[in-house]
Amino acid sequence: MDNSQAATAAVSPTDTAATPQGGMPGGDVLGDWMAQRVGPGAAPADKAGVVFLTQDVTDVSTIKRVREFLDNGLPVLVLGFERERYNSGYRPPWPHVLLGRTVDGKYAHRLQALAGALRVIFRHRPRLTDATILYARNIDQLLLALVMKLFISRRAEVAYEVLDIQPMFVAHGLRSFLLRLVERLCLTQVKLLVLSSPGFHRHYYAPTQKFRGPWLLVENKLPRVGLPERPKPAATVAAEIQPAGAQAAGTKPLMPPHRPWVIGYFGLIRGEQTVDLMHRLAQRLPDRLQIRFRGVLTTVDEKRFFKTLESCPNIVYGGRYDHPGELADMYAGVDFAWALDLENTEHNSRWLLPNRFYEAGYFGVPCLSVQGFEVDRLVRRHDVGWGFEPPLEDTMVRFFQDLTVEEYERKRQRLLALPDETFVAGEEIRALCRFFARRAATPMEKPPVEKGMQPHPAS
Repeated sequence: MDNSQAATAAVSPTDTAATPQGGMPGGDVLGDWMAQRVGPGAAPADKAGVVFLTQDVTDVSTIKRVREFLDNGLPVLVLGFERERYNSGYRPPWPHVLLGRTVDGKYAHRLQALAGALRVIFRHRPRLTDATILYARNIDQLLLALVMKLFISRRAEVAYEVLDIQPMFVAHGLRSFLLRLVERLCLTQVKLLVLSSPGFHRHYYAPTQKFRGPWLLVENKLPRVGLPERPKPAATVAAEIQPAGAQAAGTKPLMPPHRPWVIGYFGLIRGEQTVDLMHRLAQRLPDRLQIRFRGVLTTVDEKRFFKTLESCPNIVYGGRYDHPGELADMYAGVDFAWALDLENTEHNSRWLLPNRFYEAGYFGVPCLSVQGFEVDRLVRRHDVGWGFEPPLEDTMVRFFQDLTVEEYERKRQRLLALPDETFVAGEEIRALCRFFARRAATPMEKPPVEKGMQPHPAS
């Protein structure tokens, strides 16, 4: 997952689920449609329990999803591991059980951790017998969920959420073949597949895993709670009365050529190829371009990264940040959001929809992308950014040399005119929660044949 929320999440210290505040137009229709396709049911609210299995209880995307479930009135128990990474000192305020520690990418170690996790789960089985939904993230948690369904939570149905297709799943060789086989067998027991990008279904789950069951697109949009006010389009600002000398929201006072164009890369900083490209751009355009990093270094060599900073004064790193508290100020200081993920260009990077597209869009910052990638399809659909074709370095250098302020502002104002729902989570999450809440106490003996649940048109 391209998790741009690489920061300490602000979470309300309460275990009490909020009462749903109603839905957006069309939300009830989508929820009813989901229930009809996956099976009827009208479980009482006090019997609708979600057990959320996660690879990292401190991961910001996990915190976001749990908060969304709680805000929509679902009681949630989180079962999860810990990882030595950013936000590692965080402890959730909601009910949770720690299953142990795991390490990114080390599958042998994770198998041992799964065995230890099963012992913990069986010790807590009285809390799990009445669960109606087992919500699993990644293959490790899906295996645990299926064991739980077989021996403990027998009435529960399994939902499988995927935020990334890891390289091991698309590689050649025996290990990757066996991993895909295990996942394919597990998918036969999955009631609903939840994906953050339609590219994952189009390029992997449909053609490779032959998945024909129901699936739902839930994009990596911003959580509504805690968001600052969004900048306004120029037409809206002009129509309002501004104090004398005030700088209108959504406008940038000083533009090129009086200053460099500024690119922001905020979140999990990953991929040596990505950083190398940005380094070369900064070297070729020392007076025309500035690059600002904020977040956590992941698959980037730290020593090499800081040597790059020393050699290029127009590349700066501002450290970690508070999410969402610092987002508005961060995006107010840049002209573009970097959405070129070059780490796994043949699969995951090409198929995903990064969080930073939604963050940048909400704050009125156009995205830069690679032509043909899934995020570029989204950028082009809304006409709110620029896509580049290989050779990336040369085409991007020409772009920054030729770009006019007028062309930039046209894209930016179009971006600001899009509705908040383009970037902020809402209808799909509410529909997913309603589907969970109305699951029947006794699952159907034989579910109907499904053709696949299509992504919501508004996404």
